[in-house]
Amino acid sequence: MEKELAKNYNPQEIEGRLYAKWLNKKYFHAEADKKKKPFTIVIPPPNITGQLHMGHALDNTMQDILIRFKRMQGYNALWQPGTDHASIATEVKIIEQLKKEGIDKETLGREGFLKRAWEWKDEYGGRIISQLKKLGSSCDWDRERFTMDEGCSKAVTEVFIRLYEKGYIYKGSRIINWCPVCQTSISDAEVEHEEQAGHFWHIKYPIVGSDKFVEVATTRPETMLGDSAVAVHPDDERYKDLIGKMVKLPLVNKEIPIIADAYVDKEFGTGVVKITPAHDPNDFEVGKRHNLPEINVMNDDATINQNGGKYEGMDRYEARKLMVKELEEMGLLVKVEDHVHNVGTHDRCKTTVEPLIKQQWFVKMDELIKPAVEAVKKGDVQFVPERFDKIYFNWTDNIRDWCISRQLWWGHRIPAYYCEKCGEVVVSKDTPDKCPKCGHTHLKQDEDTLDTWFSSALWPFSTLGWPEETEDLKYFYPTDVLVTGYDIIFFWVIRMVFSGFEYTGKAPFSKVLIHGLVRDSQGRKMSKSLGNGIDPLEIIDKYGADALRLTLITGNAPGNDMRFYWERVEASRNFANKVWNASRFIMMNLEKAQTGDSIDPKTLTDADKWILSKANTLVKDVTDNMDNFELGIAVQKIYDFVWEEFCDWYIEMVKPRLYSDTDETKGSAIWTLKQVLTISLKLLHPYMPFITEEIFCTLKEMEGKNADDESIMISEWPVYEEEFAYQTEEEAVEIIKAAVKGIRNVRTDMNVPPSRKASVIVVSENERVRIIFDNSKVFFATLGYAAEVTIQKDKTGIPADSVAAVIPEASIYMPFADLVDVEKEIERLTKEKVRLEGELQRVKGMLSNEKFVSKAPEAKITEEKDKLEKYTNMMAQVMERLQHLSK
Repeated sequence: MEKELAKNYNPQEIEGRLYAKWLNKKYFHAEADKKKKPFTIVIPPPNITGQLHMGHALDNTMQDILIRFKRMQGYNALWQPGTDHASIATEVKIIEQLKKEGIDKETLGREGFLKRAWEWKDEYGGRIISQLKKLGSSCDWDRERFTMDEGCSKAVTEVFIRLYEKGYIYKGSRIINWCPVCQTSISDAEVEHEEQAGHFWHIKYPIVGSDKFVEVATTRPETMLGDSAVAVHPDDERYKDLIGKMVKLPLVNKEIPIIADAYVDKEFGTGVVKITPAHDPNDFEVGKRHNLPEINVMNDDATINQNGGKYEGMDRYEARKLMVKELEEMGLLVKVEDHVHNVGTHDRCKTTVEPLIKQQWFVKMDELIKPAVEAVKKGDVQFVPERFDKIYFNWTDNIRDWCISRQLWWGHRIPAYYCEKCGEVVVSKDTPDKCPKCGHTHLKQDEDTLDTWFSSALWPFSTLGWPEETEDLKYFYPTDVLVTGYDIIFFWVIRMVFSGFEYTGKAPFSKVLIHGLVRDSQGRKMSKSLGNGIDPLEIIDKYGADALRLTLITGNAPGNDMRFYWERVEASRNFANKVWNASRFIMMNLEKAQTGDSIDPKTLTDADKWILSKANTLVKDVTDNMDNFELGIAVQKIYDFVWEEFCDWYIEMVKPRLYSDTDETKGSAIWTLKQVLTISLKLLHPYMPFITEEIFCTLKEMEGKNADDESIMISEWPVYEEEFAYQTEEEAVEIIKAAVKGIRNVRTDMNVPPSRKASVIVVSENERVRIIFDNSKVFFATLGYAAEVTIQKDKTGIPADSVAAVIPEASIYMPFADLVDVEKEIERLTKEKVRLEGELQRVKGMLSNEKFVSKAPEAKITEEKDKLEKYTNMMAQVMERLQHLSK
């Protein structure tokens, strides 16, 4: 039995079936093939703890659009998938699970914990992958990788050893972000800055040997326990004579120096700042310049340590309250100002992050970053849109050494071993048999693991087999495009760029396509706390993946945030229905008159040539837009063409030919319908893969081909063809369209129902225009609701009461009597006049009633005045129309 499209479009019925077919046919799989040009995208690896959210949906839809587009263009397209082990996120989840079971992480021990972590990965790691499949993602799932699989782990160890041997990796004490709850250092990427209402406490620091003091303002009074100095600007005239003197540190009862440093902003606050090198990154740098002691006053859980004297053991905020109270009692608290400032919190547990000086492993960045800077300056790596290179350079210009160690168990363990006898550090792929310095055989591996970003920085090449010189690496690397959100440029993109140059000598990709966030309809960021998150899977279940994908890309511009509206999902679903129903209509007519793959151009009408020419131009425009990553602009052009030009105009134009048994151009109409439908489906496929595949394969089966062996995703992308550039015919049909729109506007203004036909007389002195209307009489009559069409050079014989629609180079006349039954219209208008007289009498009566005017609310009075104006205008129109008809 020949396949046909179901009566109604049902995405739930087609999507799972088609995706299974694509997987079975290995359409997503790519192998190195030197006869074809490669095109590679690596997926930003989602966390194994992840649940598909709108950001993932947008990011992966954009990648899928590009990969499907390039695949159809004949590229050997590889979309490399995989997941990230996400050290902290995963560890937090597992600890939560253990707590429910009454198990303590420390009691379980490292080996037991890691066993549970791998079990977690096996159970939940594939969840987001299955969700990406529901979205239609055409990744090469045969190549799926994991940041802690054997190959990626080998690459991580290799990189650590290489950097260590070059002197780029070192262990030292520097300021890092510390989470007191998770008890680990965290990267800048995991610190969320949020505005919080706080205070500026103004405190007197007495100057030793005088009765004077300097006034210091701070947002964190508890850190003053670790102050090593106070600083002023060297050019600040107010304090020049104090430089080199000592102040007494309140509450601690010790003397610290007044130093001069250009870091101090003379205009901000009092112009005097406290310097706490162990608790502030800027103070740390000042401390290094002035050789100041680094005094850490906090334990890992953010309680005060033994350096805090009598405050030892107190929580940081508890100590703050007590210290402020005591300063006030001592007369050293000048004032407290309200102050809104950005506070860093850990994105996982929402705890306020504490900048602390810690012994950690770091990557020295000053040399590593140089090629990454040059690559963007020279254009070897380009941002789309270009403005994001400013953010990139802002980060590279202010680069700090990268803290790569984490106090976690889940992750790549640092390949450093310590001799338990002499303390020698040995960095090695495997546990050394003995200490190279003293020969002792007991060496213990470093307890810390590496920052998750350390492994994901290698993702574009570690997934292709590096450090081995594999065929895949040689063929698919460097990759072509990285698609990511603007919130991750610094943390991931830059690290991949400098890593690519350091280990492969090449940039990992040539383009970085940046997208914005998907916000709610009010423009707010989607979050659990606001409860405004929208689950993409719910949309897929209700409306289908194609509707979600189209919604996410319509109106989307690179780098810009977009708002999510349910109405737009409905509109996308309506568009899918429009495409489906138009396809069914075309297929029903194809069955009646089979046509071949070619046509004699002489048999094509102006209407056929118009739509073929429009489709041809669309192919060129859409291809250009997609090559320039203007995905939102491209799909809007496809949408407008399919809905308006093809469905609303051309299909209506050809219906008289399709329904005629004698029209000799019927075959040309059917061939054109099939041709334009196929082009439209192909252009639409990267955006809406499922519906286009179902229609395309059904079309192929109607042509006698096996639908199982056919797929739109491996068909050829349309190309612009000069032979289908019909400029003259395009102009001709646009004239007809203008005339039809003019007729429809007149009829709408006069409330003429579509069922009422009228004689239409086209008047034009231009012979070319008259020929155009003559050639298009059949469909012009249908679209213009014409009982008959007359084409003439002048106004001879046109009834005096005719109404006209004017277009360039022609006027279109319709006898008034054809449009309106005069007696019935007079009767209708007379009734309307009586109704309006009643309404006007009522409104005027109310507004002239002083009791009503004095007591009624202002809004009610305004409402009645508006009604008076409205009914007065309506009455004037009715009277004018009655007067005209009575003539």
